[in-house]
Amino acid sequence: MDIAILLSGIAAGAILFQTSIIAPTVFKALNPPQAKVFLRTVFPKLFNMLAALGLIMLILFFLGMGNVYVALITITLSLICGMLVPATNKARDEGNVKMFRNLHTVSVVLTMIVLLSNLSWIVHQII
Repeated sequence: MDIAILLSGIAAGAILFQTSIIAPTVFKALNPPQAKVFLRTVFPKLFNMLAALGLIMLILFFLGMGNVYVALITITLSLICGMLVPATNKARDEGNVKMFRNLHTVSVVLTMIVLLSNLSWIVHQII
């Protein structure tokens, strides 16, 4: 099996796990202050991990494996999402609902692009 496919699978799986299992569970199981601390700790780590996976995918591309576009999308968009976290947190803390929604929406859309690019490349390789 191509390790680049495995790395794309890990990236896609991490996004799906974080967004469909972790975040909803946190909001149900923790009170708002605890959820805030937890999510503000986990999401930067997710974005850093995705960027690191993308970097490894890029290195593998230069070794003859993988897809340079998926690697660059994964790196770039994950880094942007990570850079949006402080501004998103600040908007939430200051009660700037419009700014929070805008920044959060951008982060969600960019993360979904990373997810879909990785999943589509995996499917393309399998078919």
